[in-house]
Amino acid sequence: MNTLFNTLKPWTDLAGRILIAAIFITAGWSKIGGYAGTQGYMESVGVPGALLPLVILLELGGGLAIVAGLLTRVTALALAGFSIVSAVLFHGGADQMQQIMFMKNIAMAGGFLFLVANGAGRISVDAWLAARRGAPVTTAAIA
Repeated sequence: MNTLFNTLKPWTDLAGRILIAAIFITAGWSKIGGYAGTQGYMESVGVPGALLPLVILLELGGGLAIVAGLLTRVTALALAGFSIVSAVLFHGGADQMQQIMFMKNIAMAGGFLFLVANGAGRISVDAWLAARRGAPVTTAAIA
């Protein structure tokens, strides 16, 4: 069974990156279209609306970087922190939906921490860059 999993690993790494990043890419894109509304919502919970461009950059740019496997560990660490902070700031309510959203963010942070620990995998820009440097394409080489 391990042989099968090892054979599939590059593809499951890629699929996992796409799946975990999809929510950030779509959220970042939707914030561009609903800029004023998002800015107002942020300000309603005490977060300066001036931070919205950074949020969009992190969500959209970070999500695309995770899909590509570019600077994966650093980007994943930033998105893990962002997920935890946004869970606390925006989903701390007592109702069941807010609790579900809180736990979703915490689970996403956990997934990003796996990327921090393991890197992007073989099908990634990080692996391509490591190979160009002459480094063996291993988890340790894909920093």
